[in-house]
Amino acid sequence: MNLNIGNVYEGFELLEKHYIKEIDSEALIFSHKKTAARLIKIVSADDNKVFSIGFRTPPNDSTGVAHILEHSVLCGSRKFDMKEPFVELLKGSLNTFLNAMTYPDKTVYPVASRNKKDFFNLMDVYLDAVLYPNIYKYKEIFMQEGWHYNLEEENADITYNGVVYNEMKGAYSSPDSLLYRKIAGSLYPDTTYAESSGGDPDRIPDLTYENFINFHKKYYHPSNSYIFLYGDGNIEEELAFINENYLKNFEKEDIDSTINPQVPFDKLKEEELFYGVGDEEDLEDKSFYSLNFAIGKAGDSELYLAFEVLTHLLLRSTAAPLKKALIDAGIGKSVSGDFDNGIKEPYMSIIVKNASKDKKEEFKSLVMKTLENLVKEGIDKELIEASINRVEFELREEDYGSYPKGLIYYLKIMDTWLYDENPLINLTYDKDLKKIKTALTTNYFEQLIEKYILNNSHSSLVALHPKKGLNQEKTKLLEEKLKIYKDSLSKDELIKTIDSCKALKERQGKEDSKEALEAIPVLSLDDIDKEPEKLPLEEKEIDGVKVLHHEFHTNEISYLNLYFNSKVVTKEEIPVLSLLSDILGKVGAGTYSYEKLANKVNINTGGISYFPYSISNLRKEKAYNSYFEVSLKCLNDKLAIVFDLLKDILLNTNLDDEKRIKQILSEKRSRIESSIFDNGHRIATKRILAYISEKGVYDELLTGLDYYYFIRDLDENFDLDKIKEQLISVSKKLFNKNNLIVSFSGTKKDYEYLESSIKSFIEALENSEVKYNEYNLKYENKKEALLVQGNVQYVAKGGDYTNSGYKYNGALNLLETILGFDYLWNNVRVKGGAYGVMSNFRRDGGTVFVSYRDPKVKETFDVFDGISDYLKDFDVSDREMQKYIIGTIRKLDSPISNSVKGELATSLYLSGVTYEDRVKERGDIIKATKETIKSFEPMLRNILSQDCICALGNEEKLKENKELFENIEKVIK
Repeated sequence: MNLNIGNVYEGFELLEKHYIKEIDSEALIFSHKKTAARLIKIVSADDNKVFSIGFRTPPNDSTGVAHILEHSVLCGSRKFDMKEPFVELLKGSLNTFLNAMTYPDKTVYPVASRNKKDFFNLMDVYLDAVLYPNIYKYKEIFMQEGWHYNLEEENADITYNGVVYNEMKGAYSSPDSLLYRKIAGSLYPDTTYAESSGGDPDRIPDLTYENFINFHKKYYHPSNSYIFLYGDGNIEEELAFINENYLKNFEKEDIDSTINPQVPFDKLKEEELFYGVGDEEDLEDKSFYSLNFAIGKAGDSELYLAFEVLTHLLLRSTAAPLKKALIDAGIGKSVSGDFDNGIKEPYMSIIVKNASKDKKEEFKSLVMKTLENLVKEGIDKELIEASINRVEFELREEDYGSYPKGLIYYLKIMDTWLYDENPLINLTYDKDLKKIKTALTTNYFEQLIEKYILNNSHSSLVALHPKKGLNQEKTKLLEEKLKIYKDSLSKDELIKTIDSCKALKERQGKEDSKEALEAIPVLSLDDIDKEPEKLPLEEKEIDGVKVLHHEFHTNEISYLNLYFNSKVVTKEEIPVLSLLSDILGKVGAGTYSYEKLANKVNINTGGISYFPYSISNLRKEKAYNSYFEVSLKCLNDKLAIVFDLLKDILLNTNLDDEKRIKQILSEKRSRIESSIFDNGHRIATKRILAYISEKGVYDELLTGLDYYYFIRDLDENFDLDKIKEQLISVSKKLFNKNNLIVSFSGTKKDYEYLESSIKSFIEALENSEVKYNEYNLKYENKKEALLVQGNVQYVAKGGDYTNSGYKYNGALNLLETILGFDYLWNNVRVKGGAYGVMSNFRRDGGTVFVSYRDPKVKETFDVFDGISDYLKDFDVSDREMQKYIIGTIRKLDSPISNSVKGELATSLYLSGVTYEDRVKERGDIIKATKETIKSFEPMLRNILSQDCICALGNEEKLKENKELFENIEKVIK
């Protein structure tokens, strides 16, 4: 692109140009002449264009003002004067990414699209939202998204409600979240990082509307902005749009958003806090400890990357020596490490979970002693090579799942740009990798450990302990506080509070005008592809084994998936499949110890994972297939080595290591218990599906609460001989060449590497006749409450539409969109205060409606029960239907990464979904009318009448609603 440094283009002066070979792109750094807004464009051939505007937003308290503002600016603006333009975009845009994120010191608003017209529409809505939001006109936005006193009649109890308030009540219910939120504050107590930018639910009600508005006035100005563009779009068109429509209307302001550094500590500081557990819960091994170290400053790109490698080396790899030392010593059941390089002063954390309350000193001492020994004796060079290779593989592969590449580049840029450092330095990583690789012949990492950990007095130790009755104590204090507040109100103040709640509900219930809705630009159905993308798949065979070859360019990376049909195991052995997946690769195999094995895997691959799962067989009613999947990625020339490793792992794993297997079980149990509350919607969804189908019961045994109960029992009643017998039995049946399907992604030339490398592996597998089992797993409708120590709920209801003869229709995808962004969104999220709500209509008939971080229970079930009435009266304009259709097609057409493309093609193949089925599904969506949606009303009424319900959440709240449930049980005991 022929732009010259020093010239002004559409109001922006080009300051710098740099070619970045690591991402094969050119970076252009601009400054807006009138406002001094910063802007970077990464010019790339990628058609998945990204735009983001961010602001430095350091909070000075924990009221969550930055987070609440992030939600609120997306609730209407000058040009888009409606309740939720964000939702309208989700309904009818072809975006590949649309979100907003609050960080400890910044707030960013990224969007992405492959469609040029759509991309400019998204920019328009987001720029108008952040610069001209309706928060100044409607206090109700603050009440809805932040918090408000909720009172509907004079004699009722007063409560708090609000989307962010309930979201953070959920976040603060998790001990993991509590710990992570305390770490930065323990290291930087005199800075903005001591505050919770997301909001502490105890402090959120301290935020006034005036302070909320003032925060926007201060920070949401172009002079405090960081604007980013990425992709193949025309830079001058993009700059002209931003300048002409927005930035030229502002004057430069001097905005003090400075983030002051912390004065370093002269000795380690310690903090202690508590989290609530049930009265009957055992307190043993429920403590958490975190040892934390301040690591340099933002802008040191070598340190930025070196500590990514070091954290993996010490704590994340299966061979990690610090993790091993802590686990072997019985300090905790689970050990993890984190390096947060997204703030002004990065830090490293060493965390143990499920430890005894008296282990604090031993934890601290053992960390230091282990690190001292590593410095003195030197770190295993093979382990160093393995960790460098793993981090480098991820850097070069650039597989970020659902996140566009451009967004990841922006976030890496912001890790330095926000602090006035070189914005591109974290993208130009080759020079730093070269220095880091000197560790293979020097004491590079030993010196880092000595300088930044052993001799670093700027450190902290945070201890988090369980406390019985704490949640009930907090609930009681809150009730008393609210009662005192209500009693302090005069009659007029009471009426005013009730009236403000009524005004909020009226705004929430009021439909946007036709004129307002039509302000959001809508794409035409001509802008979408009428047929789905063809996913390459060719059936081949190598030595009698079926191979599914997905031919496309993968940058010489092999993506390999091995599918072993798991119906070879007995009904009783189903959960053993998941146990096997948790053990493989984490114990020794062949001649390798588990540490050496982990090193070999990390040196030669981008990772190997093991995962058992089921998939509906859509060619046969109520049928499903089940597989044990082994997934890996590696450079093509490493395939032969990788298959040798797989032979050892799958066929010669050492199951005699009693201590190691006990550690794995305890760690798995700890990790599940830590994740239960944050994944409550997934747990409730799986339970619903287990009430209505054999496949659902099977999945519960594999990855649901039933598997947790299985692991808990093995952990508490450990019997190595029994475990070993089960694992050997399952492995022998499973790893059989006659039981295998191979999926491979790569070019024809890449396939030749596979052919030459896989034969010895196939020969090593069992070659006997296989027998598949039918399980006849029993299932029944249930009404179940699952009690945990949390402050919000996850509420689910569902059923099976095939039970009454209804068939899958592609337009059910459209119904998901409509419910998710209209009826359920408005009634459960907007009016009810839940953080999220969703619906899912599966091809096999399984249907679930579920809320996320929800303050309500019965009210949410009532909303679910009203779906059929909503459909009966469903009536929208043709324009609105068109938006819903486009938004639904967007979900089907999300960009697919190389690693996922082959997996998706194989998944469709194994479930019996043909390209013709996908064409029909897409056609069902595109040709759907409002009458199509109304026609689903009898089906929905039937699903809801099946009355399968599940709620996971706060013990007291669920017991208050005990009449709704037939079974109430505590999850963690």
